[in-house]
Amino acid sequence: MFLRHFTFSDELIARILHAVAEGTRAYRAVVRSMEKFLATTYEVPGDLTTRWTCLGSSGRLFDIDANCTVCMFCAMDSKHPSTTLVTDAEPTQTGNAHAAKREVVFSGMQPSGGFHIGNYLGAVRDWVALQEQHRCFYCIVDLHAITQPYDPAAMRARVMDMAVELLACGIDPNRATLFVQSQVPEHAELAWILSTVAPYGELSRMTQFKEKGERAEYVNCGLFTYPVLMAADILLYKATRVPVGEDQIQHLELTREIVRRFNGRFGEPALFSEPLPLHRSPLRIMGLDGKQKMSKSLGNYVAISDEPEVIRKKIGSAFTDELRLRKKDPGHPESCYVCGLEPFFMASDKVTEFQEGCRSARIGCVDSKRALAEAMITALQPIQERKRELLAKPGLVEDILQAGAAEARRVALKTMVEVRERLGLLPLP
Repeated sequence: MFLRHFTFSDELIARILHAVAEGTRAYRAVVRSMEKFLATTYEVPGDLTTRWTCLGSSGRLFDIDANCTVCMFCAMDSKHPSTTLVTDAEPTQTGNAHAAKREVVFSGMQPSGGFHIGNYLGAVRDWVALQEQHRCFYCIVDLHAITQPYDPAAMRARVMDMAVELLACGIDPNRATLFVQSQVPEHAELAWILSTVAPYGELSRMTQFKEKGERAEYVNCGLFTYPVLMAADILLYKATRVPVGEDQIQHLELTREIVRRFNGRFGEPALFSEPLPLHRSPLRIMGLDGKQKMSKSLGNYVAISDEPEVIRKKIGSAFTDELRLRKKDPGHPESCYVCGLEPFFMASDKVTEFQEGCRSARIGCVDSKRALAEAMITALQPIQERKRELLAKPGLVEDILQAGAAEARRVALKTMVEVRERLGLLPLP
């Protein structure tokens, strides 16, 4: 087992012990800074989640085990009885507490120029929560976006708009790696390699390919092999969990099949693990028409950046209860689109009030729409304010994306070295 020893100052040890006592957030901040220090100073891999032994004033010794995927303080100095370790696991019988193994999570989103509440509720909100629990790679997948007709002159602005809004929603570059797909060329390289084991029959049965193919003027090869690039996105970082909506579950199953075929063809031990889904709730956010998934291309969306009057107008035209023709008719909130959105933006007591009022015909659809619009405006205000703050700092978002791409590429290059070895390809010069 590979083991290194480092000696640190009393000041640093005091800081770490204080962080542990303060709680999980402060503790993780110290861990992240230590990992960066080890990566840059001693060339310990930055993707390593370290194992720490804190001996306090008795020794000032930290053990960093490069094969260990668990981050923990293995022992606490007896002179610090008030210090408590906040972790994700129960203490062992010996009294030590051990953090649960962090999963590697990958998720991506196409740059549509900013996103809508469907993206926020169905993905971004969960991204923000996951970055506190796992090692997360969040990618703006511009290579996927070029499989559809687009304006090249607008692509960079679309990418930057999405990056700004992701950061405004709470994606923290100190907790997660945020980057742009095309800035890590190994995505395309691995996609080509995986295409040599991807089954043609499975690709031809992808539902999204069929649906998009029916709407397209012509069907390009990239649209057909889109799921292979998605598999490369995931496997390049050896992700074990992928947040997916119901429309992506079929693609993830194909990724698992590609993993089995790659591992079966290119020897043991298996290079890749089969990634598992992280199901979200809700899995699918319908558009304002209540009939199709919310989408900018379909025009049935509310954007995160929409002004209050725009939100009021859009919600005012939203689909409600098709069985309720007049206000005096009893409503059916379980099948009403507006009622379905209320729990995401309104307090639970307000939701109960409006849904019971709907059933009893005390509250009409127009009243429900107005209440939902105001609640949505209030919920989006902090995000919009953070977006304005980010835009007021030129170069900040570009720097964050560049740093994210550098970190992502460091991990990707390591994976591709292993892939090339398995395939018998010459190493890069």
